[in-house]
Amino acid sequence: MIATDGEAPAAAPAPLQGRGRIGLLDALRGLALAGIFVVNIEWFTRPWQEFGNGMAQGLAGADLAAAWFVHVFVAGKFWVLFSLLFGMGFAVMMERARASGRATPIYLRRLAVLFAIGIAHALLLWVGDILHAYAIAGLVLLALRDAAPRVQLGIGLALYLGLHVLSLLAAAALLVVPPEAMGLGADAAAESARAGADAAAIYAGGGFAGVTAQRLDDFLFLAPNLVGVVPMALAVFLVGSWLLRSGRIADVAGNRGFFRRMAVLGLSLGLGLTLWGAWLATGSAAGTYDARWVLAASLHGLGALPMTLGGVAALALAWTSPAGSRLLGILAPAGRMALTNYLLQSLVASLVFYGYGLAMWGRIGHAGLLLLALAVFALQVAASRWWLARYRFGPLEWAWRWATYGSRPPMRIRAPDA
Repeated sequence: MIATDGEAPAAAPAPLQGRGRIGLLDALRGLALAGIFVVNIEWFTRPWQEFGNGMAQGLAGADLAAAWFVHVFVAGKFWVLFSLLFGMGFAVMMERARASGRATPIYLRRLAVLFAIGIAHALLLWVGDILHAYAIAGLVLLALRDAAPRVQLGIGLALYLGLHVLSLLAAAALLVVPPEAMGLGADAAAESARAGADAAAIYAGGGFAGVTAQRLDDFLFLAPNLVGVVPMALAVFLVGSWLLRSGRIADVAGNRGFFRRMAVLGLSLGLGLTLWGAWLATGSAAGTYDARWVLAASLHGLGALPMTLGGVAALALAWTSPAGSRLLGILAPAGRMALTNYLLQSLVASLVFYGYGLAMWGRIGHAGLLLLALAVFALQVAASRWWLARYRFGPLEWAWRWATYGSRPPMRIRAPDA
């Protein structure tokens, strides 16, 4: 059993069994997939040169309401949820791998395959891939595998807060240093707008080769963001690992007080910071980075972790009731096939929006994008339930395990009739 450093008594973090364990994590993973797609779908029809500009400007009516809802309640939170679950999965997998005596080689192969999948995803389907960043952050996570749970929590929170303190300092610097002096003024915004318009034309009307070339350009354009994304992912991984290794997520019923406190404090603090940021600004109209927008974006990001932890706590408590577990359990099949469904979302969206598909780039408003994302996810839930009634793993989960462990796992639940 892994030591809990004086925390609540922990069950050994072996593979979680039954609806109270794996089921809850799978349901949360399914919910994370829905939220991630709701956010990501906009970036299949918006140039990456606008990334970091916040909510699209000039919206009205249902499109404004949908965009505001996504910005406040979805953006950032479900990425954090997905990252928390990765950290929990890391803790489970390391314990299982240790039992086999091959913990490090197995984990490194798993990360190598994940990195390769992520790069292929970015270049062949969608530039906004997060998997390759997860694989890089996972290497650092490996070095912290033996740290006590509270040490992991402390490092994770310190890293998360530290990154946002740097962002707040940048906002303060913009009060005294002109944006132009930092390369964030009108000239830079105009150049970015021209590059974005060129990219949009290629995505909207280009063939597969042209769009793939643009994806490569955008991938290189976004690569410097890894300096912030990787440590941010690592910070959330560590918090997720702590939550699993503390034993609480495996025994929600026995830790109701802890989860109630986390729900109230997390949701109050997270929502308060998020709404404060939204009150200051939801985006940059001209694509420039003034102090007000950088402060608003910093508060938005700072609130994502507590708001997500509060939501996880509330959903974990709901899972302990029969009605709650039945309702959340609807999402669990999609969560069991998270890798397959994540990449499938990109395949569907690329075929809908890019020039080599239906070329719907720029033709669907934000309300329509929200409805489309939810409709696609609903179909994924149904398809995942059908698939898992016949097969043990999703297609890519099966291939990932094969590449990781070096032996082909059984796929069908029952042998086909002779």
